[in-house]
Formats: sequence, C-alpha cells, structure tokens
Amino acid sequence: MKIYETKLQYSLVKESAVSTPLDMASKVYQYMEGAFDNNPMQESFWVISLTRKNHPISRTMVSLGSISSAIVSPPDIFRIAILANAAAIAVAHNHPSGDPAPSRADISITRKLRECGSLMNITLIDHIICGDSQSDPQRKGFYSFSEAGLL
Repeated sequence: MKIYETKLQYSLVKESAVSTPLDMASKVYQYMEGAFDNNPMQESFWVISLTRKNHPISRTMVSLGSISSAIVSPPDIFRIAILANAAAIAVAHNHPSGDPAPSRADISITRKLRECGSLMNITLIDHIICGDSQSDPQRKGFYSFSEAGLL
C-alpha cells in the first residue's frame, strides 16, 4: 500500500501593498489576468481562495483541458479551499473561443459547487468565464454567474 504526503506550495502571483477584496466580478476578472497565458488554446479551471472579507489567499489551477472543456469536480475544488483555510472561493475558467457564454456543463458545475460550498460553509462568491471583448456579444470579455443571478 502506498501512503502519500500532502504538501502546500506557494508561488507569488502578485505583490501589492494593499490587498483589494474581490467583491465584484470585474475585480475577479482582473485578478485572473495572465493566468491563461501559458495555455491560451486550452480551457483551464482555477480556484481563488478567499478570506472572510474576500481578500485573495491563493490562485490555483485545478484542471487543464482541451479546446472545449476542462474536467473538474467539487472535491478537486474544495480540497484547494480547505488546504488554504479559505472562508470563500471564486472559480474561473477560460473559453479559448473568446465567447464567455456558459455551456450546460458550466451551469451544472456551478450549481454543484454552490451546493457543496453551502454544506461546507465555504461560500462560492462567483464563477467567472473569461473570454475576450471582441468575441463577447456583451463586449465585457467575461461572464459572471453572480451578476447573472445564478448564485
């Protein structure tokens, strides 16, 4: 039988004198700037762990998928949140097509994460789908489940 050791590893994302709370979808979108640059033609799914006042603790990629999907599950997401001792989370992923409109799978995983977070007392504050403003019919460049009233 194999027994594994769990380790936390931190790497600096941004350095700032003042931590801005991620209390609006546009702030979460800005916080994710640069996260998708290494794999722009693949969907990647990220968890942002937050304090009780929505200040970011960490930003962690959970899944790197294909051009049209990234497979994630609630245990993948909440493992990160628990290890970071997060009071809340935001999740984000990109659509390589640039159109941030949610798919059925996006809606389904958001509902599951909201329910699981509620049971664990870890609030899902938003799920942001990142695209680009040219491909977005709304010209925002992102879709927010919270702004759409789905959280």
